[in-house]
Amino acid sequence: MAKHLYEMFQPSHYDLFIAIDRAKKTITGTTTIKGQALESTIGLNQKYLSVSAVKADGQAVPFTVDDANEKIDITLAKPGETTITVDYSAPLTDTMMGIYPSYYTVDGEKKELIGTQFESTAARQAFPGVDEPEAKATFDVAIKFDEKPEDTIIANMPETKVENGVHYFATTMRMSTYLIAFAFGDMQKKLTKTKSGVEIGVFATKAHQAKELDFALDIAKRAIEFYEDFYQTPYPLPHSYQLGLPDFSAGAMENWGLVTYREAAILIDPDNTALSVKQYVATVITHELAHQWFGDLVTMKWWDDLWLNESFANMMEYLSVDALQPDWRIWELYQVSEVPAALQRDATDGVQSVHVAVEDPADIDSVFDGAIVYAKGSRMLVMVRALLGDDKLRKGLKAYFDAHKFGNAKGADLWQALGDASGLDVGAIMNSWLEQPGYPLVSAKVVDGKLTLSQQQFFIGAGKDVGRQWQIPLESNYSAAPQIMKDKEIVLGDYAELRAQAGKPIRLNVGNNSHFIVKYDDQLMADILKDADQLDPIAQLQLIQDTRLQAEAGLTTYAAVVPLLVRFKDSSSHIVNTAIYQAAQQLRKFVDPDSPEEKTLKAFYSELSAKQFARLGLTEKVGESTDDQLTRNWILGAAAYAENPDAIAQEHALFQQHADDLASLPAVARPAVLVNETRHFSTARLADQLFAAYRQATDPSAKSALANALPASDDEAVLKQIIATYKDPDTIKPQDLRSWFRGVLANPKGEQLAWDWLRDNWGWLNETVGGDMEFTTYITVVASVFRTQQRLDEFKAFFEPKVAVPGLGREIKMDTSVIESRVALIQSQQQAVNQAVKDAIK
Repeated sequence: MAKHLYEMFQPSHYDLFIAIDRAKKTITGTTTIKGQALESTIGLNQKYLSVSAVKADGQAVPFTVDDANEKIDITLAKPGETTITVDYSAPLTDTMMGIYPSYYTVDGEKKELIGTQFESTAARQAFPGVDEPEAKATFDVAIKFDEKPEDTIIANMPETKVENGVHYFATTMRMSTYLIAFAFGDMQKKLTKTKSGVEIGVFATKAHQAKELDFALDIAKRAIEFYEDFYQTPYPLPHSYQLGLPDFSAGAMENWGLVTYREAAILIDPDNTALSVKQYVATVITHELAHQWFGDLVTMKWWDDLWLNESFANMMEYLSVDALQPDWRIWELYQVSEVPAALQRDATDGVQSVHVAVEDPADIDSVFDGAIVYAKGSRMLVMVRALLGDDKLRKGLKAYFDAHKFGNAKGADLWQALGDASGLDVGAIMNSWLEQPGYPLVSAKVVDGKLTLSQQQFFIGAGKDVGRQWQIPLESNYSAAPQIMKDKEIVLGDYAELRAQAGKPIRLNVGNNSHFIVKYDDQLMADILKDADQLDPIAQLQLIQDTRLQAEAGLTTYAAVVPLLVRFKDSSSHIVNTAIYQAAQQLRKFVDPDSPEEKTLKAFYSELSAKQFARLGLTEKVGESTDDQLTRNWILGAAAYAENPDAIAQEHALFQQHADDLASLPAVARPAVLVNETRHFSTARLADQLFAAYRQATDPSAKSALANALPASDDEAVLKQIIATYKDPDTIKPQDLRSWFRGVLANPKGEQLAWDWLRDNWGWLNETVGGDMEFTTYITVVASVFRTQQRLDEFKAFFEPKVAVPGLGREIKMDTSVIESRVALIQSQQQAVNQAVKDAIK
């Protein structure tokens, strides 16, 4: 393992002076660091910095710049307490990392807002320092810039004074370099205060209407109040500012006291926004604010414990929104978003474990795997919560914060605190989930009259079983089942007696909080299906989800999934409908575009959705349920694929009513209406109109609907026009390019065009967004679409030579496996699946 710089030099305090010239796109700075040198040769991180002078205690000292390892090596006279001063300059880049400009337009005038993004290792692009999570220090930040009268500047801490054009900010708490943040430009703001006196602010550019800040302000205020109570630990800073940046690579970033967001993750038009969008924005805000304690106050010691930050915040976003908006039943969203993502990704051999060794900066970025570190990791903590209950969870968390605040921790420290609070050996249970990739399939079967449970690793596609075992919280409805299953196989007793005693079929993972799936034998499954209509929505979702995953693995076939979809098609539960249409989407891979089989599948989609479409219609009714609001989107999508004539006609009529002001289209129907128009009424004039509307739109959800609609066109000329715009950042921002690319790639008429573009422009793409932690998802997107042997061969030919590139290797290997298993699955199941679809149509 490479030596960390913190082992040679331990900073205690930084004085940062940074001067930024927007016109010249340059940074000049002086960084002064007090700290303890443990050796006479020390290192500071730097990246893209031109270092002009280094002093120790006021005296010039020898130094060398090591660009390959992103550091400066400095030779001191001797170890001990020292003050290092570094003078440097650097370019202001357009990579959305380090200190960078965001571009936007107000009344036709192009403007920019300067912001920062330092996670994971980009603080070293802004100032030299020990850019490692463990190297916590206090910071005094001073910023000078080419200031205009309308400019506002904000940072982690409140501003204390302005002298000679330099803005000085209060000394920070002890914190990690990657959490430093500041921003300046022409901003609007809304402020409020929590019950405990913390100032809450929402900031955005003036391209937006003031009312778009209100929702975020309300959620942020109530979230800080909730967390102070739940964690029993006060928010430790004077303010909590939320800032929407026009250019932002991730969704949001938890900088302490100044959280930055992609505009789509914070700004909402309160008069015309779908509930699903409100839920998304609320969960992003509560996720980032959960981090103000879990990640900022207590920080992981090194990036291998990234899950400590992210898994926890991922669970807390749902827990807090559930407390703030109980009517939303937000845990149901968790069941249809995080859970299937984790189960799908974690079943591929070669997937990373939640806790993963990592050193190279490029590999650190690749650890941010949403399905594993966020979704699977949060499932581990949901399991812990289910085992402990909230009282013991809160008691353990308070002890954890008290022990480690303003410092660093490892996973074992969290398990220790929760174990002490609960009396359970939490570490022993959780290490099997934390340190091993994958998850178990638990088989429940009657063998010689005995009810028997066994566990083995579940794989989608080829997988090498190396005998992994887990400590599984079984959450069974039979008291004979233990709380934790540690063994490979257990016998619960005589099945007939157990069944008579319980008076109901056996079920495992009741509530779907544990990270495993269940394969019931035919007898047990038939028993469950007999009264499946009486099961709660989560149990119905599990039947569909677990059968679908086993079909992916070849343990059953998608032909077994089809009858379940028909059985539950009239459900009023949005999570059951989500499971239905997530599974139905997978049936599309078994048909070729425009084939007789696809025509049959479209008729099947009509069978599933026609009655629901007639019931729900295009737009919300007064007083309708949360379930109906969230189901509508799936039904409109299904009606579109089914080419439901009523849906096509109604959506076209609604478009024409709002053709002169597309922003006024009802938000709940807008995505479906716009896709319908591009698919069935495409003209060059319409494409120009939608592009113009996209350029002018400021409401992020309206922009997103337009970005999804244009690539759905059947007109090759329109698809070529879109691809010609990929490199125009004034139309398609680099942060949004991936979704535009995927839109064309997923359209059978555009697949070849988009794939050719990616291969021809990989070098440009790498230069433009290559330093971004989202970069590998371009590979994932390609793998999510490809389904033929020819495409698999092309994928391997293009990506396999890049396996050695830092940060790309694991994703390329994983995604090769994903396409291979899909190709094999189609070959083995296509005939049976298409027959089952045909048989299901009345």
